[in-house]
Amino acid sequence: MMLSRKNMLVKVLLWPFSLIYGAVVAVRNFCFDAGIMRAKMYDMPIISVGNLTVGGTGKTPHTEYLIRLLSPKYRVATLSRGYGRKTKGFLLSDMQTSAHEMGDEPCQMKRKFPDVTVAVAEKRCEGVEQLMLVQPPLEVVLLDDAYQHRYIKPGLSILLIDYNRPIMDDNLLPMGNLRESAANVNRADMLVVTKCPQQLSAVDALQIKKSMKIDMMQDVFFTTFRYGDLLPFADTAASSMTMDMLRDKHVLLLTGIASPQSMREHLEKYAKKVRLLPFSDHHDFNEKDIRMLCESFASIESDEKIIVTTEKDAVRLAGVSLPAEVKCNMYTLGVEVAFLLQKEEVFNRKILSYVEENRRGR
Repeated sequence: MMLSRKNMLVKVLLWPFSLIYGAVVAVRNFCFDAGIMRAKMYDMPIISVGNLTVGGTGKTPHTEYLIRLLSPKYRVATLSRGYGRKTKGFLLSDMQTSAHEMGDEPCQMKRKFPDVTVAVAEKRCEGVEQLMLVQPPLEVVLLDDAYQHRYIKPGLSILLIDYNRPIMDDNLLPMGNLRESAANVNRADMLVVTKCPQQLSAVDALQIKKSMKIDMMQDVFFTTFRYGDLLPFADTAASSMTMDMLRDKHVLLLTGIASPQSMREHLEKYAKKVRLLPFSDHHDFNEKDIRMLCESFASIESDEKIIVTTEKDAVRLAGVSLPAEVKCNMYTLGVEVAFLLQKEEVFNRKILSYVEENRRGR
């Protein structure tokens, strides 16, 4: 009871700031909607992937899904701000570019998809215009985390909503987690409710759609996460491990992501024991953190123990000096998107049709 009263007091104190923040965002959106502030359109397919809330809704796995869908047929580029990078301006990634230069998520995508053009730029318009000069010409650009970046008018806007954090029950920053009012879902062409339970029924899906009060013309899809095998972090580690091989293992789960709970719950289905060592999203690991990691790993009283981390964290850890014992016992757990309710083909068809109908030179 005391905790709930404390939370209520904090919300009351933050309410005026949320009111001011909401007014500023509403005025900005009105200016774009009324044409007072102008959004640029480009003569090539541009797909935006974003959200209304702060924290993880699964943007990177969904962007990677689009890369897998489009790259076999089209020349694809991704463009993001490059959160957490130490550089400025427009920058193209290569296989040697570090997370400090590009940000962790762009580096992760470049390592997974070497043939895809990966770029970062604070000013997205500048970024798109630079990408249009790339040779051979690109055929589609994926804008990562760009729902609030209204200076570009994407041809297709995909909005992600976390199943576990209903936007209709949330509040604007700083009182809640919303970057803008939930009413702005109507700006999206397609909505994807992410991190759903695999057993989601059609009835549950219909109730969620009704609760969001969306435009009837908007397409709504539901996805869940599908985890793969454990891959060795370094060449010094053993071969990959399936989930069934965790039966006798004690797992230290090292994460620097917004929502590690889903990964933890997945590992707990297979491992003997899972201990979470969490850090903030996009955490920049330092020597103190590595010492904490080593101490936590050493404190596990078992000979059957490993460290598991995310693909995003592995990119940042690649630039840190790690003890041999950590390296040889560390694995990464990859995640992919799986569509529910037999809607994957519908989603794919809409994406491919949009790109084909709007590609340059058509």
